[in-house]
Amino acid sequence: MSLSRITVAALATLSLAGAALPVMAQQQQAAPQTAPAALTPPKLIVTIVVDQFSANLFDQYRSRYTGGLRRMADQGLVSINGYQTHGLTETCPGHSTILTGLHPTETGIPANDWIDPKTGKEVYCLAAPQNHLANGRDDVDNGPVGPEQLRATTLGDWLSAVSPQSKVFAVSGKDRGAINLAGHQGQAFWFTEGFGLTTYVEPGETAEAKLAPVAGFNRDFRTWMGATPLAWDYAHDQCRALAGDWTIRGQTFHSTLPPAGLKFDTSPLLDEQTLKAAEYLLDSQRLGQGPATDMLGVSLSATDRIGHMYGTQGPEMCEQMLRLDAALGVFLDRLARVPGGALVVLTADHGGSDFVERLHDHGYPHARRADMAAIQGVNDALKARFNLTADPLQVGGSGLMVADAQHRSLPDPLRTQVAEAAVEMLRVLPDVAFAETRDRLLAEPLPDSRQPEMMSLRERMRLSTVPERSPDIQFAFAQNVTAGGRVGSTLAGHGTPWEYDRRVPIIFWWPGATGEERFLPIRTIDIAPTLAHVIGVETPKVEGRCIDLNGFAVADCPATETTPAR
Repeated sequence: MSLSRITVAALATLSLAGAALPVMAQQQQAAPQTAPAALTPPKLIVTIVVDQFSANLFDQYRSRYTGGLRRMADQGLVSINGYQTHGLTETCPGHSTILTGLHPTETGIPANDWIDPKTGKEVYCLAAPQNHLANGRDDVDNGPVGPEQLRATTLGDWLSAVSPQSKVFAVSGKDRGAINLAGHQGQAFWFTEGFGLTTYVEPGETAEAKLAPVAGFNRDFRTWMGATPLAWDYAHDQCRALAGDWTIRGQTFHSTLPPAGLKFDTSPLLDEQTLKAAEYLLDSQRLGQGPATDMLGVSLSATDRIGHMYGTQGPEMCEQMLRLDAALGVFLDRLARVPGGALVVLTADHGGSDFVERLHDHGYPHARRADMAAIQGVNDALKARFNLTADPLQVGGSGLMVADAQHRSLPDPLRTQVAEAAVEMLRVLPDVAFAETRDRLLAEPLPDSRQPEMMSLRERMRLSTVPERSPDIQFAFAQNVTAGGRVGSTLAGHGTPWEYDRRVPIIFWWPGATGEERFLPIRTIDIAPTLAHVIGVETPKVEGRCIDLNGFAVADCPATETTPAR
């Protein structure tokens, strides 16, 4: 029996809202109950994750939004100081925190991929070689995937265990966006080129059956793609004014619309179609219209892909922000008509920053491309010191592996000796802000993350460290220092432990909500226990805490312990 089946089976004794619930592990006493008429949990929970949507980007465009983001900003409970608490802020680990209530060190997802130290092969964060892709092409995207690498259960899993009739769906532009939100028991769909929405097929399942919930959407989508010329041009003069040319590593980048090499999945069209797919699932599956609570996850990938390809401060991101806002407005209109009521939470898997050349010219003179020759100098010194024939430091899993020429881990005690020597050499380099061995970090207890803005750099990196999966050396460049970069590929990125990559908006909204600005920091790991409280599902032991929603649907969160769950 798989981890997911065992864990969910263990949760099967829990009960739904309205039944007698055992006191949660992190609760001391029940809160005073309000009048029964006020206790009406929604029938639909919608989790929206805008990939690479930093709190800075939300703030920058907040006054210019007129659609869904404006509605959520004005009417929702807005926490502008939301945090991803960990240090390696990538898509897969960030998504893994949102509906599990746990840090990446506990979800088992330290990065988008890692290196198997025994084979030297790269392992994708959701790799599942026993599965197949429903579109019939296991050689595209990230290959066969599934939720098995996720070592934690999600809110959807907790709900399914006690309410088998509940429906749990998720849709995204990326497999890791959809699967992390759907969990082990839900149904995840994501876009793949030339096909529409695909999913994973486990042994004993058929592609036709797995795709049945989106078969109609896929037919309409392929018709639309065949009849609609791919286009992305200016719709807002304020965005046109941001156009310009930039020199990036000897190449000229023309920051304008339409961009060179225009593609569906690096344009606002991706999010617009993802939201249409979410509406299709909402209607075809009658989500929120039955006796049980349902869940819908929507991970919007275009902001991330546009941020990587074009940066965050040009006309491309400007148009993306305003078109996303408009598309979300249409989606919220639809959610407002859900008969059983809907509660929406919007957040991000991580933030992001602009490409360093534009940052440098816009008032950040320290922004630069990293000196990779200095890293090579460390490799040269290590080779000489330990009499090695190949560079021992190799990039892997958002850190550095100590490996041979085939990327296989060096044997101990040599591996440990090289790693510790490398850390001392890396720390003196001007571009490097943090370097520490995985083993030393894992020897330390998990830090208390309830004040995420006060966490040290070391504590952030500890929360990204996973046994066997994290690289030998956890590593971070200084602020606004980045490696690589190429016109036509990735110009800007994320993944750092700095505030522009950690701070994300967290907004709770429902039809008829009254706006409230909340300045005290909260964490993405607080979302799952908050939603669980609203729908009356008890959580397993989690690191997140329940956040009061001012009496929406249910009474305030019960009192919690003064120390976090461990």
